[in-house]
Amino acid sequence: MSVKFVLFDAFGTLVRIPKASHPYRQILKEGIRQGRRPRPEDLHHIMARPLSLSDAAEYFGIKVPAELMDEIHGALETELSRIEAYEDGLYAVERLQAEGVKIAIASNLAAPYAAPVRRLYPTVDAFGFSFAVGALKPQPFLYRATCELLGAEITDNGGEKNVLMIGDSEKCDRDGPMGVGIQGFLLNRNGGKDFTSLDEFADSVLDTL
Repeated sequence: MSVKFVLFDAFGTLVRIPKASHPYRQILKEGIRQGRRPRPEDLHHIMARPLSLSDAAEYFGIKVPAELMDEIHGALETELSRIEAYEDGLYAVERLQAEGVKIAIASNLAAPYAAPVRRLYPTVDAFGFSFAVGALKPQPFLYRATCELLGAEITDNGGEKNVLMIGDSEKCDRDGPMGVGIQGFLLNRNGGKDFTSLDEFADSVLDTL
C-alpha cells in the first residue's frame, strides 16, 4: 500500500482549546431559561449549517438580550484566539506533505471555528468542514465530500486503501471512514490503540512510501 492522501480530524487531533467556553451551548441554555426544551438534533443543526451565534439564536427561536449576546460573542472571540496547534500535528503535516502526501482536515465544527484551523494549518490541501458540506461525521457524505475536495478516489468495497484518516473518536475517525473505504485509525494521546501521537502515525505512513 502506498498512501497518497491523509485525512485528519481537527479538535483533539490537530488543534486544541485550552479552556472552552461553549458559546453555542450558552445560546441553548438561554433557550432553556425561556422555556425551550433542548432537542437531540440541536448540535447537528449548529454544525451542519454556517450559523453565527446570532443566526443560531434566530434559527432556534431564542431571543437573546443584546447585553448577553455581546457577552457570548466576547467569549467566542476569546475562545477562538486561544485555539492552538498540537506540535506533533504541525510536524506530522509538514513531514507528510514534504513526501508528496496530500492532506485534508475533516471535522465536525461550527462555522466560526474554521478560521483558526485554517490559520494554524495554512498548507493543508483541502478542508472538509461539516458546516460547509452539510453533513457530520460519521455520515458517509462528509468523508466522500472531503475526498472529492482533495482529489482522492475511494471505493466502499475496499481494494487498495491509499487514503487514511486519524482522529480521537473511534466512531467518527476510525469506524466511520472504514465504511466508505478509508482506513481509519484512532489517536489516543492517553495511551492505547491505535496511535499515541501523530509523530508515531506519520512514521507509520512514511514507512509505506
